[in-house]
Amino acid sequence: MDQEREMLSDVSARRAKHWSRRNLLRTGAVVGAAATAISIPAIVKQVDAAPAQKPKNANNANDAKVLNGALFYEHQAIWAYSFAATKLTSTDVGKAVLAVALANQADHQKHRDTLVTVIKQLGGTPVAAQKQYDLSSYLKAGEGALDSDVNIAKLALALETDAAIAYGQEAAKLKTPALITAGASIGAVEASHATLIRSAFKALGVDLAVIPVPFISADTRSNWVLKV
Repeated sequence: MDQEREMLSDVSARRAKHWSRRNLLRTGAVVGAAATAISIPAIVKQVDAAPAQKPKNANNANDAKVLNGALFYEHQAIWAYSFAATKLTSTDVGKAVLAVALANQADHQKHRDTLVTVIKQLGGTPVAAQKQYDLSSYLKAGEGALDSDVNIAKLALALETDAAIAYGQEAAKLKTPALITAGASIGAVEASHATLIRSAFKALGVDLAVIPVPFISADTRSNWVLKV
């Protein structure tokens, strides 16, 4: 942590050589644009087509329950990004982190809206968003904090990593083929969010691999998250 602080406190000197203020902000903008570009129009079409091929009611109930679990975490992610955004500074680093956060949050909002629609189509009741969510387990584990722009980005990375892992696990529990595909596709987007956050760290001068291992799973989770 001390090494990272020293590195970031000296960012002005290094930026003169490698990263100008414009380049740093452009990095945040490019990363944000990449996240926004990974939309889910194909998934929406698949999901809209699913009701025409409805399985048995038991399958509908199963899928609605699984998707409601996913919806809970989409609500959490949207809230977490909004909450964390208020803690970011107006420095170059803060602005770069904010650009990534807003782009990722926009994807989560699209996921939320799609899940709400599908759960209703399956005859379920979408779980409502809470006023706030408990992130203490991440903070206690040192997988991010709210005391600096860098640590806020680490918290976002941990959340996105877990979202990618969860979608991969839960998609297998779905019964409707189109929904299995949709769930896996959203999981891929969550993994891209984690990759984009790691890309932002690399752009800021942190020596790390953007894609640390070939897989993102519970077994490789420690390779993806960054400790405070």
